[in-house]
Amino acid sequence: MSPPRHRALWLLVLTIGAGCSSEDGEAHVGAGLDESTRGAAGQEATGRADATPSFEWNLPEGFPQPHVPADNPMSEAKVELGRHLFYDTRLSVNETQSCGSCHEQKLAFTDGRAVAKGATDEVHIRSAMGLANVAYASTLTWANPVLPDLERQALIPLFGEDPVELGMVGREQELIDRLHAEPLYVELFPEAFPEEPDEPISIDTLTKAIAAFERTIISGRSRYDDYLAGDDILSAQELRGMEVFFSERAECFHCHSGFNFSDSIMHLGKPFDEVAFHNTGLYDEDGQGAYPAGNEGLYNFSGEQRDVGRFKAPSLRNVTLTAPYMHDGSIETLEQVIDHYAAGGRAARNPNKSEFVTGFEISESEKQDLIAFLGALTDETLLEDPRLSDPWTAR
Repeated sequence: MSPPRHRALWLLVLTIGAGCSSEDGEAHVGAGLDESTRGAAGQEATGRADATPSFEWNLPEGFPQPHVPADNPMSEAKVELGRHLFYDTRLSVNETQSCGSCHEQKLAFTDGRAVAKGATDEVHIRSAMGLANVAYASTLTWANPVLPDLERQALIPLFGEDPVELGMVGREQELIDRLHAEPLYVELFPEAFPEEPDEPISIDTLTKAIAAFERTIISGRSRYDDYLAGDDILSAQELRGMEVFFSERAECFHCHSGFNFSDSIMHLGKPFDEVAFHNTGLYDEDGQGAYPAGNEGLYNFSGEQRDVGRFKAPSLRNVTLTAPYMHDGSIETLEQVIDHYAAGGRAARNPNKSEFVTGFEISESEKQDLIAFLGALTDETLLEDPRLSDPWTAR
């Protein structure tokens, strides 16, 4: 059947997504975790504001409004402050890196590395996840089920020790002093946090401002979005690739579903947050499903053997810009990613592997069709939006 005549069907699939079991390499809404972890990761959202009336989101057509914590409502002043902080290298121990060092706008807020590297040149074990549409992420990072909000997440790169990212642990006052020494911040912090007249510059307001800025990194203006809006803009090859993507044969859409092409999602109006982790058969070091020590995904939090190798499925928006792929950057190209899934995983006999990674037949021409469709998910406006750019380069 011709995809243009069935645009509504594709939209329905995107909106509903796909239900997955909690067995066979799948972990949904805290599966495999104790009750306290489930409460943090997968129950109904609490402590969030339903709206920020004075803030204009400027969302793409069909996108829901993101959740916002009740104690950190959005404002233009806060977002602008957060943009300056996001790109400020003074937030690192040796003033060499900022948040933007690992999340570059031109790469859809990734860094192009297989694995990240911190300010002290410590090489990490995982790649830097893209930040596009992070406002809709129900859990943050590759495999942390208890990190649902951006405010708390911002503390990890600032003060984390394993691995060291910005390296400011134990230097909190030094960081505050650096911010006080910048005349622009002396102006911007009180404007962003008028409710904090005595101490507007603090670690709390710092992380809240960065989180507010990150919630505005919204991507939903690709050629594919134009197609869903009724514009017959996709090529014949892209349409064929779309059929492959949404087919039961390839199974792509089961884990990369919904408007954000991810099955870990939250937004205003959604009755509960969806949280999911998957084992894609990337490793099997001992014939019993072992992954490299210390990089075992959800298992590192739950201690459950069935969670070894389970990681979050990232959004596929802008995926042609975010190579290399997988949690450890171990697959270099989209062609190789497709080969991985077509083979049923690089370690196809992994006993913990997802039930959706079973392998499939695909011709070379179909592979190129699928890659062409994935290219249609690139949002060029995201890469050039001055509201998301480094404000310090113009000074």
